[in-house]
Amino acid sequence: MGTSTRFYADLPRTASFDSLCDPACFTAIPEDWLVGVSDVVNSTVEVANGRYKTVNMVGAAVISAQINAAGGAPFPFVFGGDGATFAIWSEQRAVAEDALRAVQRWAADEFEIGLRAGLVPVRDILAAGLSIRVARYQASETADYAMFNGGGVSWAESSLKSKNYGFDPAPAGTVPDLTGLSCRWSPTTAQNGTILSLVMQPVGGVDGARFTQVVGQVIALTQGLARGGHPVPADGPGNRWPPPGVKLEAHATKGDGSFSATRRKILLETLLAWVLIRSGLTVGGFNGHHYARTVSRNSDFRKYDDGLKMTLDCDPDTLRKIKALLDKAQADGVVDYGVFEQDQAMMTCIVPSVLTDDHIHFIDGASGGYTQAATMIKARKRA
Repeated sequence: MGTSTRFYADLPRTASFDSLCDPACFTAIPEDWLVGVSDVVNSTVEVANGRYKTVNMVGAAVISAQINAAGGAPFPFVFGGDGATFAIWSEQRAVAEDALRAVQRWAADEFEIGLRAGLVPVRDILAAGLSIRVARYQASETADYAMFNGGGVSWAESSLKSKNYGFDPAPAGTVPDLTGLSCRWSPTTAQNGTILSLVMQPVGGVDGARFTQVVGQVIALTQGLARGGHPVPADGPGNRWPPPGVKLEAHATKGDGSFSATRRKILLETLLAWVLIRSGLTVGGFNGHHYARTVSRNSDFRKYDDGLKMTLDCDPDTLRKIKALLDKAQADGVVDYGVFEQDQAMMTCIVPSVLTDDHIHFIDGASGGYTQAATMIKARKRA
């Protein structure tokens, strides 16, 4: 593999989320790479119609398909609730496009959901006067997540919506490889008051240092919350049987097979897991208590994606302080932000194997928190 191809694999990991306020933690993505962008069409309407879990599943499916297409080679990706962003080396372009188009077809056929998707050359982002940089945040000993900054991702997303990039779904009958994609955990109920979904972005043209200062202040406020506001208990998320996401997972993983047979298989697997997690017994190398604790440690509840996104278990006093801080920063022309409160957080997962600890878990508010918060920003800009 060439130096460019191994760029992300060789990137050092950063263990402190606070330190990501420092731009020096981020490294420019190579010019010959491409940025994959995707988002659910009319996600606000879909969420309003109660399809927030389906919207999350489609967003996570984009990442799942790319992981399988890359054959285990690491690359940066960020889950955004109603879509996903990733970056890949130039030699991966055709494979990545095929995977994206397959997910577009699957989302339309299985759920009647439209998915915009495209690949944007990093060179085009640089030519537009922006940059795209990435950091590799170590969420736990066995899981890490990419963080983006520089404005390039936002530009790529806007360009996709303006139809400057993008492509049509794969032909009818095309099925993506979504091996590992699952949604077997129950929603987690707030313990401190509310599950807060927060999205904050820099105002166009604002000095990056001013925005970074506000980000640091928000993060400092969350440090007063239990476990930094982590919405998933340390001993793991809710677990009941049958799992609420079994139908969605059957749609995701049936491939060319039968939906009913896939659903029955998932029900049997989750029944066994439910028993083992409740009992703490070890069978075939799987220990339920260890797995549930690892799920919590590996969960992605805060991220940088050309801005700050967080899903927090938040108490009323901290919520009041965050809003006051952001109201002032918004009045000063530094940030645009949206917050959305709900009772629960939900999880969508990619689990290559339950016998290893490298599984990853995307967190969102259980009422479509990220989509709802982003909608508030859009509504304010239109006003």
